[in-house]
Amino acid sequence: MRIVDTFSSFPKHTSIENLKRYYKQYPEVFHYYFSYHCANTDRRLHKALERYAANWDDMIKVHQIIKSLIITVTDTYREKYQLEFPVNVNIIAGAYGSNAYAEREIIPDITFAIERLTYETDPLSVIIAHEFGHVAHHIIADSHQIDWKLMEWDHPYVWLLQEGAATHFSKQIVPELKESIYFSYDYKGDEWLNFSRENKGDIIRCFAKDIHSGKNSGEIFKEWFSINGGSRFEFTRLAYYAADCMFQDFIREYGELETLLLWKQENFFTRVDEWLNH
Repeated sequence: MRIVDTFSSFPKHTSIENLKRYYKQYPEVFHYYFSYHCANTDRRLHKALERYAANWDDMIKVHQIIKSLIITVTDTYREKYQLEFPVNVNIIAGAYGSNAYAEREIIPDITFAIERLTYETDPLSVIIAHEFGHVAHHIIADSHQIDWKLMEWDHPYVWLLQEGAATHFSKQIVPELKESIYFSYDYKGDEWLNFSRENKGDIIRCFAKDIHSGKNSGEIFKEWFSINGGSRFEFTRLAYYAADCMFQDFIREYGELETLLLWKQENFFTRVDEWLNH
């Protein structure tokens, strides 16, 4: 694992021009960030500059602790799962796009955008464990001879398994916290979790209905997985709750390892369909 701390190069005097020079110092990191996770427009950057001023002290606090928490999390993965992470871990100041993500690779690099993260230790540790959970899932699958060429990366059932796995890993690596933290990555998620619990059946039925409605994957992702969705129930990212419920049900039926490897089975989609419609 290599930690790439781009924030150490963040300009002390912020301006559009200085931001762009900062991005050019790490072209691969920011090309991916702006391609998939944030609009790269001057308007967006101007708004980010305004928000940095109000958020600067918190960003400094995140930067002060995030590297040590990354080490703690990966040490725990090593102890519990005998895993090493041959990846780059990028620490950036973004423009208020995604807070953290694993890239679209078989063994993906990870990026954390400190302007969107909390400096509170437990929630920050959870989101770190979640992103490393995606990498852990891929490493384990790769070690069991999965044929990646057959993977339907844009199918919502694959996303369900991925998010269920990452949430499961975060609970194993940073255990015994308030349940909502594993979904909100802060201390403000009680309302979301209570709604999800009380409306579990409706959430799963509506998700399944959308899958078979002819909507494209982009529409499904925005409504159910993105922070910018949530028009159906006025809560975003409800697929994360469904994913966790599905993953835990599968663990009880198949065990942890087989559940992690379900996406290599020919009947994977059938199993997910059956769960969604049970």
